[in-house]
Amino acid sequence: MPLPSLWLTGPTRSGKTTRLVQQLLLWAETLSQNSKKKSAPPQTGPSLLVFAANGDNRIVLADQIAAATQGRYSVHSTTPAGFIQDEVMLFWPLLIEQLGLKAQFALKLRPENEQELATRFWRQEIDQEILQVEGWREYELVRRSLDFLQLAASAGIPTEDIPVMLAQGMMLGQEADDPWQAIGAALVRWRDGCLNRGLLTYGIMTELYWRHLLPNETYQARLLNRYCRVLADDVDEYPEIARHWFEFFLENDVPCAFTFNPKGKVRLGVGADPDDLEELKRHCTLETLFVDPESTSVPISLGTLWADDVVEWVSNPLALPDLPETIQSIQETTRGQLLRRTAETIAEAIHTRQVSPNEVAVIGPGLDAIARYTFTEILAKKGIAVESLNDQRPLVSSPLIRALLTLLTLVYPGLGRLVDRDAVAEMLVVLSQTPSLDVGEPWFDQARIDPVRAELIGDHCFAPAVEEPKLLPVTSFPRWDRLGYRATQAYGEILQWLDDQKQQQQQRLIPNAITLLDRAIQRFLWRGNYLPYDQLAVLRELIETAQHYWEVEARLQQCGGVEGEGAIAPNTPNSDVVRFIQLLRRGTVTANPYPVKSLDPKRQGVTLATVFQYRSQRLCDRWQFWLDASSPRWLTGTDALFGAPIFLKNWSGRPLTAVEVEIGHEERLERILRDLLGRTTERVYLCHSDLATNGQEQTGPLLTLVNAAQEVEARREDLVDGKPSHPGRTG
Repeated sequence: MPLPSLWLTGPTRSGKTTRLVQQLLLWAETLSQNSKKKSAPPQTGPSLLVFAANGDNRIVLADQIAAATQGRYSVHSTTPAGFIQDEVMLFWPLLIEQLGLKAQFALKLRPENEQELATRFWRQEIDQEILQVEGWREYELVRRSLDFLQLAASAGIPTEDIPVMLAQGMMLGQEADDPWQAIGAALVRWRDGCLNRGLLTYGIMTELYWRHLLPNETYQARLLNRYCRVLADDVDEYPEIARHWFEFFLENDVPCAFTFNPKGKVRLGVGADPDDLEELKRHCTLETLFVDPESTSVPISLGTLWADDVVEWVSNPLALPDLPETIQSIQETTRGQLLRRTAETIAEAIHTRQVSPNEVAVIGPGLDAIARYTFTEILAKKGIAVESLNDQRPLVSSPLIRALLTLLTLVYPGLGRLVDRDAVAEMLVVLSQTPSLDVGEPWFDQARIDPVRAELIGDHCFAPAVEEPKLLPVTSFPRWDRLGYRATQAYGEILQWLDDQKQQQQQRLIPNAITLLDRAIQRFLWRGNYLPYDQLAVLRELIETAQHYWEVEARLQQCGGVEGEGAIAPNTPNSDVVRFIQLLRRGTVTANPYPVKSLDPKRQGVTLATVFQYRSQRLCDRWQFWLDASSPRWLTGTDALFGAPIFLKNWSGRPLTAVEVEIGHEERLERILRDLLGRTTERVYLCHSDLATNGQEQTGPLLTLVNAAQEVEARREDLVDGKPSHPGRTG
């Protein structure tokens, strides 16, 4: 008789993951005993397959399993996305045979390449306005179309059915479904074109897996031989197609264990379908976990004590909140004042040892660059480290990257339109900086060419030209003697290096731009000295992006290029360099380098994160600062992809009404409140400014809590001053 499968459900931090690891140990011990009876080593048989919601959660879960098992058992940990990609790549020859594809190695496209290459594939339709939707810019058109493909693949919907679903579910003012038919035809052509060239995106791999690989009997037999137990943590974050392979294991009597948070659903609208995944529980033995308020091993969260009351106060406009002292407020008139006061409050608490930096989190519905910069600067000046969670800024936002891109335009001919005097001046400052030999000192001590001298050199020594822009000798500046010895020497070194690289490029001694970038980094930025992690990471990210970009370019050239590109022909000299520079300068956010973790694991600081990022990482802190607490984005802000609701299994088949949208917003807000309160153990600060960044008054859904917290604080101040309280005072 097969072992029963388990469905472990419970709220945030109720011990679901711990219980899952315990079940893994129990099954692993049983398998070990059975293997001993058969005189076979325990690690020679099938493995235990363990899923986590995302890559960071997988690392944490894998560490817990390794500590619990001491490496005695064969455990394969992965994520739904990682599992799909690994399986498609591993069984790519089987797919080639089944689909009749060209026999060639598969090459995965990174997100930035997918966007750029799809634009090139659809250039003719875009230019002829065949592929267009009213009100959508070109970037939005391409991005949303690719998102439709990924959402459909995650939901187990064929690409050919996308136009019908869009025509039924979208309300954009079109009287006909022509735009959706054009998008559907473009997506089919994109998918087929990628497959013919051996290029794979996550959406294409997902469709390949559920539509072709998983139903294959040969693959099914291999899958059952490889895995004997399946465990999945936080299945409320998984795509609908995960149910396909889970049910396959269950139907073949492979014991499974799942954890599910009914109030989680962080990735709802980003490919996850928690309501459909919840149907798996009918195959399992249900086990409900609760948070024990009397437990001494785990600190009690504010969610256990106050989540129900807070949700009621927020959802009921007539409620009279009686907030505890653990929920306080920070109130200012403008957002700039709020950011500064919040940072100073955090610094004071840390310096008075009320809390450690790694026990504080600043969370908001959207953390813009101004907020991240303000917190980082103020706290850094006070000696407090800051960890900006998944701060995926465009590569081009780094001066190092801009300087290296400018360098490319001065070596390769025909790139004169991509460089100007300001870019040259910035490049001279960056490339002339002297690395500090002391690890404890700042990254660069000082620049040998300061910004003023760099501007002078740019004005007098830069010769713009379409075909061959160049830097002239310093003597072209009539008063070059006023630049000083250090600046003149540094400029001469850069000029000589550029001349050497130009000669080698003309002699075809530089294979591609990756080699040139590496040489520039080694010569001007690295020099064998210490670089801080953030600067090192951005350089590694550039090199990895460039390597992948030219791998894709090489594959395209092997397959005859991309038909109908229009603007830049594949055979134009250095067109690949032009596209690469334009790709980064458009602000494309590239994939994080591997490994994504800091090289110094002990370095911890105050966490800056959006609500989505914080919840996705399953973090927990003693103190939380809810930034922009009165912002309407707590309710109306969404992390969902455009059009995501129509790809859910419970979609009604018609456009969403305003009432349904409002209900969805309210349910999302309740999940956020319960989850965030469940991830703090001591204090929440509601950080409120009367005016938003645009100068408008903020009247978001949490304003009731903000006013109540201010009332509690006012009464407390009156009691301290010996004055009677003022029940009507709102602060």
